[in-house]
Amino acid sequence: MLRYLLFDLDETLYTPGTGLWEAIGQRINLYMTERLGLSQADAEAARLRYRTQYGIALPGLMAEYAVDPDDYLNFVHDLPIAQYLQPDTLLNAMLARLPLPKAILTNSDAAHSGRVLAQLGIARHFTQIIDVRALEFIHHKPKPEAYQRAAQLLGVRPDECVFIDDLPHNLAAARAQGMVTIHITHGRANGHLPDGVDYQTENALGVERIVAGLIGQTW
Repeated sequence: MLRYLLFDLDETLYTPGTGLWEAIGQRINLYMTERLGLSQADAEAARLRYRTQYGIALPGLMAEYAVDPDDYLNFVHDLPIAQYLQPDTLLNAMLARLPLPKAILTNSDAAHSGRVLAQLGIARHFTQIIDVRALEFIHHKPKPEAYQRAAQLLGVRPDECVFIDDLPHNLAAARAQGMVTIHITHGRANGHLPDGVDYQTENALGVERIVAGLIGQTW
């Protein structure tokens, strides 16, 4: 029986066209050049290497530069969210209709997540934000521990969760733990389900129809 809907945050609950994720990426590069003294080229190369080795930049920076995670997270998310996002009344209404409790699972931090949810006007729908701190900075998506820890914090088994994300590799890792997976494609689908993806929808609004089918509701 399904008991929880677990949503990624960035570029899952809002679209890539907002520019917010790109702005965060620019802040990551700026952190590496200003705080660590790397050249722009070296910062880009390090980010690519960290993405391959660790999945995200923060664990690599902590391992190689002893970066303070709080300083890093505060810096890279120091952005005027209202310049990128507006309240989403359709998303708010859709989330209100979903019949299962909902939580956030993100490699970001709770402060950034809270600002995004508040700006979108949907914060009230989520019982928890399971962020990179809750995952001890190193047990982040797509590591198996991220999904195991999320289920533990929610008091459910992984196979009682639906996980919604925009990145297929995060979804495949969740599927390996027994979660049902929904891929938010933002129009990037090629007609084939990626490995580990159970369902696809162009944007978060399509989650409602999929969940209704999963729990046997009449659409």
